[in-house]
Amino acid sequence: MKIARGRPNSRLSGALVLRGRWVRLAGVLLFGISAFWPAAARAQSTPASKSDAPDQRKLGPLDISVNWRVRVEGWNWFEGIRGQNSYAFPHSLLRVAIGQDRETYSWKLEAAQDAILFLPREAVVSAPQGQLGPGGTYYVANGNRRNNVNAFVKQAYFQLNRLGQGKLKLGRFEFFDGSEVKPKDNTLATLVQTRIAQRLIGNFSFSAVQRSYDGAQFVYNIGNDNLTLMGARITRGVYQIDGMGEMDVDLYYGAFTVPIESEHSAGELRVFGLGYIDHRTSVLKTDNRPQVVRAADNGEIQIGTYGGDYLHVFNIYSLGKFDLLAWGAVQTGAWGRLTQRAGAFVGEFGWQPRVKLLKPWLSAGYSYGSGDGNPNDSVHGTFFQVLPTPRIYARMPFYNMENNEDFYGSLNLRPHRKLAIRSEVHALRLAERNDLWYLGGGAFQPHTFGYTGRPSGGKRGLANVWDVSGDYQVTRSFAIGLYYAHAWGKGVIASIYPKDPNGQFAYIETNWRL
Repeated sequence: MKIARGRPNSRLSGALVLRGRWVRLAGVLLFGISAFWPAAARAQSTPASKSDAPDQRKLGPLDISVNWRVRVEGWNWFEGIRGQNSYAFPHSLLRVAIGQDRETYSWKLEAAQDAILFLPREAVVSAPQGQLGPGGTYYVANGNRRNNVNAFVKQAYFQLNRLGQGKLKLGRFEFFDGSEVKPKDNTLATLVQTRIAQRLIGNFSFSAVQRSYDGAQFVYNIGNDNLTLMGARITRGVYQIDGMGEMDVDLYYGAFTVPIESEHSAGELRVFGLGYIDHRTSVLKTDNRPQVVRAADNGEIQIGTYGGDYLHVFNIYSLGKFDLLAWGAVQTGAWGRLTQRAGAFVGEFGWQPRVKLLKPWLSAGYSYGSGDGNPNDSVHGTFFQVLPTPRIYARMPFYNMENNEDFYGSLNLRPHRKLAIRSEVHALRLAERNDLWYLGGGAFQPHTFGYTGRPSGGKRGLANVWDVSGDYQVTRSFAIGLYYAHAWGKGVIASIYPKDPNGQFAYIETNWRL
């Protein structure tokens, strides 16, 4: 699919230019919706069940669960001199699981069937522009094919449930760092899931294929405290339609979580350690060294990440609820021939005033991931985000925590019990002007690194971003979501995409659960 593009007359005002980009984005999005809407319509016609978020049904002694997600994405990527930066494409992920949850043991077998269709052929150009958004990434990752369909085993594990106060899980499973304990306080639980979990390890849930982990997980409860240990190898997937095979990457994780409760407040303290070993010595590492130097570096990546986080929610009756959180990590080890020395930090403050109408929740925060200021020394100073789900924290996913500073604010509204509205603003810049602008969320296929980088041009300013989303629970088993974002590119992006440094992203998504 090639979309005809026209350039606005130079005499038109900035408002009309912006309107033109809106029209183009709406056009590509509507094209994708029309191509894949029948699947979404079938899901919408499904009768409602009795649960707001049903996870499973009974079929004799077996637990059955079905989750079918359909999304159409529309992109106006930042525009360089050539290539297709405006396009839409649909994708679908159907997950069907059977299992049992007994007092002494549990097991689950889950199959996934994925489809990514109508990918743009011309959304990949030479460096430094590279892949013009996720459409180009999916296209390249799947052998330059526009239409891709596959099926694979998403989860297959057996769990022993009565090892004293512990549980041992063996096999293929999903894992989310930071979510080892579900807080009793609803606000605290939301903060954990949306501002802490999956910063370093996740299933990349927003991607079309996602990822899993093959290994073992041990959970032990000491009163209300929790110890979680995990060792695994990561699976393929994410952008690649084949999610069956493993990667030659080892992952080790341990965390100790302490809930803190009082009459008018609730909190949680977690300390963690993470080991990451990438044995793929023939894969070109992504960093700010010249390519010839990186090509000669066939050393393994062996990184230890150590950190912790603290969250607390205060219920002050006359003023409402206040929340705060802090998350931080440092890294040591080896980045091939280089020594790894990096760190990251997040701080955030929120307030929920006692306003029944719309139930507003306002928050503001700062996120920092270190960069490398000198490509010629023996130290790699760029924070490595390992295997996260980046889109939780970068809702227009053209950046991550690597060499990044993010000043942000958000507003959540609940005008109805079935409707959630969220809007965010971000002011983004690079932490080090001599490092790269990094994108991606970790290894997903044997022959590519998993993160890409574009030159900074000696600049730090990346972009300002505004977005808005709405999620509506149509029935107890069917939900629909809408999202729109606009990015105003600054110096770094303008130096790479001179024709138009601004970008847009929109999608419509349906979720059906049984």
